[in-house]
Amino acid sequence: MALNYIWIAFFITGFIVALCQLIFAGNTQIFSDMMNSTFTNAKTGFEISLGLTGALTLWMGLMKVGEKGGVVTMLGKLFGPFFQKLFPELPKGHPAYGSMILNFSANMLGLDNAATPMGLKAMKEMQDVNPDKDTASNAQIMFLVLNASGLTIIPVSIMVYRTQLGAANPADIFIPILIATYVATLVAMITVAIVQKINLFDRVIIAYMGGLTAIIAGVILYFMSLPKEQIAEVSTFAANFILFSVIILFIVLALLKKVNVYDAFIEGAKEGFNTAIKIIPFLIAILVAIGIFRASGAMDFVITGFDRLFSWLGVDTRFTGALPVAFMKPLSGSGARGLMIDAMTTHGADSFIGRLSCTLQGATDTTFYILAVYFGSVGIKNTRHAVGCSLLADLAGAVTAILVAYLFFG
Repeated sequence: MALNYIWIAFFITGFIVALCQLIFAGNTQIFSDMMNSTFTNAKTGFEISLGLTGALTLWMGLMKVGEKGGVVTMLGKLFGPFFQKLFPELPKGHPAYGSMILNFSANMLGLDNAATPMGLKAMKEMQDVNPDKDTASNAQIMFLVLNASGLTIIPVSIMVYRTQLGAANPADIFIPILIATYVATLVAMITVAIVQKINLFDRVIIAYMGGLTAIIAGVILYFMSLPKEQIAEVSTFAANFILFSVIILFIVLALLKKVNVYDAFIEGAKEGFNTAIKIIPFLIAILVAIGIFRASGAMDFVITGFDRLFSWLGVDTRFTGALPVAFMKPLSGSGARGLMIDAMTTHGADSFIGRLSCTLQGATDTTFYILAVYFGSVGIKNTRHAVGCSLLADLAGAVTAILVAYLFFG
């Protein structure tokens, strides 16, 4: 049961590192810091859950309107052939197909608040056909690992932070992030497919992935043709316009089917509220463990070790200044965001470390948060190969982010 062992590992590693600091450095404050972190992160987990309550209530309500209006069924038919190959355990025309597509689309637009409720709905729909309710099914693992890889076409929030911190061209990290996150997603798909023995050379999979690759290449070429100062403005407008258009589409199609839109919304909203309450203990548990790991100094120890290793190897170590973001991202999205902002504040938004920190932030998603929220929402305890495959995708995204940062920013 991977989450159980990971949770214990964070606690024990944090205790050992703190004990070493007490014995060898005489740091008597370290255990106070660790205890304070447990209360702080428990509070943070609860506050995040409360914040999710509003978003889940809204978007699960809208999802129910879309479902009754036929949007989810339409998306399921459109991408059904691809998903039947990628999720062979799910029956043909399963409602989770449509929910997954909406989730992936929201993630691509950088709209996390919209993506999470749709992802939770997809996870619940897959749980309905999961024979072992405590153990993640192959379909749930594939979906979660692809989610953790965080494919993002328009990194809206990162460009907003860069604007606020005075970057000359806030969107200069747009293409590096797109490349890094796409590589992470490919690695995620390949690793899970190898474990689950899915044939990725199937003509259907190649056709759909070729189409996605063409779309991403088209997006890159389009934004490269725009004046640099317009990239952030155009991408932000596109993301919000597309999202609001989807909401209107849901409502219009429901009206055409003579659905009581308000009642449908309330029905879905109630599901969203109940889901938000259910994930609170899972989220608090993982955030407290992560907080202890950080407060003990274990994270700093790992980063210092990497810096010394690459210095000894004679490798350019400029990238190690941004490694805190890479290590923090799988553990805590808000923590990684804070480290990204700190890197830009300390070194400058247009510095190599500042730009690399932004690229690392956008390369993947928050693996352990997604594990806690998505699996916690349906009561899954045995995550099987989900953690390993997700962390491999994280590693691929981070390595690619570093390489493209040297390529683009010198």
